[in-house]
Amino acid sequence: MTRIAVQPLTPAIGAVIGDVDLSQTLDEEIVAAIRAALLTHKVIFFEDQNLTPTQQRDFAARFGPLHTHPLYPGVPEAPEMFVLDNHAGNPTDNDAWHTDVTFIATPPLGAVLYAKQLPEIGGDTCWANMQAAYEALSKPMREFLSGLDAVHDFARGFPAKLTVAQAAGELKYSRAVEEHPPVVHPVIRTHPETGADALFVNYGFTARIKGLRRNESEALLAMLFAHVQKPEFQVRWRWKKNAVAFWDNRITQHYAVNDYLPARRVMHRATILGDRPFHRSRMAAKAAAE
Repeated sequence: MTRIAVQPLTPAIGAVIGDVDLSQTLDEEIVAAIRAALLTHKVIFFEDQNLTPTQQRDFAARFGPLHTHPLYPGVPEAPEMFVLDNHAGNPTDNDAWHTDVTFIATPPLGAVLYAKQLPEIGGDTCWANMQAAYEALSKPMREFLSGLDAVHDFARGFPAKLTVAQAAGELKYSRAVEEHPPVVHPVIRTHPETGADALFVNYGFTARIKGLRRNESEALLAMLFAHVQKPEFQVRWRWKKNAVAFWDNRITQHYAVNDYLPARRVMHRATILGDRPFHRSRMAAKAAAE
């Protein structure tokens, strides 16, 4: 396989990739090397990139079909992408730990985020490794969680009264809620490429755990939401203009640090669709039954 420069950032997660120009049409060997680095490090970063919206879209599309977000404004030249433009009049709604778009049946494989405009200081993003979070749990807890499913709800992540829904407008928001009823995913997800197990519940969209009483579900989710925030699972990225982050959404959570207002922060994002989450134990049971 073609070698690319890879500089790990922490033992658990994150690496900077060098010697790659994402504005170019990359050959299959380079794309495969980038995918391998993504699978190993969970989130990878590229600095000093100069991308048009169509170039960013085309790079992301090398890894799968793209998702169009139901609420965020799109980029005119590349409508599959969207703009995160946060300032005093439009504060971020991403300052909570979350995995993107888990409110659909096939949540994203990953996302490509490009820094267009940044505050002088602040505006970092943190990512956390959900395989490491899962493996840090006790064996009895891992076994208990592996048999559970959770409900993920669009309306939990995008309440009608908050910024994103208000900016989208009542008609667009109502249509998005109607088109995205709650979905069910396993609490522990097996990664479809690496076979690793990882936590797959997040504060942003996970509403409850099926089969548990409400107080049991709330207590268990509160414990897991706190657990994933341990620094040992994390990398904190200090953005520079024209830097790119590419993360594996199947095995990470992230948090946009909201410390820069009233300054402005503008990012372009392309989101790559994934497949239906599963857990290995139930796939094996299903295969045995067949």
